[in-house]
Amino acid sequence: MKKIFISSDHAGYELKEQIKSNFFNKYKFEDLGTYDQNISVNYPDYAHKLCKKVSKNSKNMGILVCGSGMGMSMAANRHKKIRAAVCYSIKNTKLSRLHNNANIITLGSRLTKKNIAFKCIDTFINTKFEGGRHNKRVKKI
Repeated sequence: MKKIFISSDHAGYELKEQIKSNFFNKYKFEDLGTYDQNISVNYPDYAHKLCKKVSKNSKNMGILVCGSGMGMSMAANRHKKIRAAVCYSIKNTKLSRLHNNANIITLGSRLTKKNIAFKCIDTFINTKFEGGRHNKRVKKI
């Protein structure tokens, strides 16, 4: 069973919990918080915490959830060895893995329907990096 780090701010808390519940039998998640949707928190704190874990091993993956997905992505992409992609469709999710070798998916709980988020996560986890001509581009990041 693949281990995946997951984290959210207060706006993404409910979707984060739904993701864990939906994929309970398929993937093992390490939840890095937040643990209460009623307490306002700062999304960069949770993005940084998750990125430290993901960047330790090239096989690690992460899921970040906030209201739009943008804030988490911006904070995450400040880290070396991190390529966080805001995903909102199966196609852009697949391309984020195939061409960009993204290792973190960020989702917007206020902009993405639950079922689409679930499909994006499954696509993200199960799509392999294409390599080839994309290797030199990813190395430039």
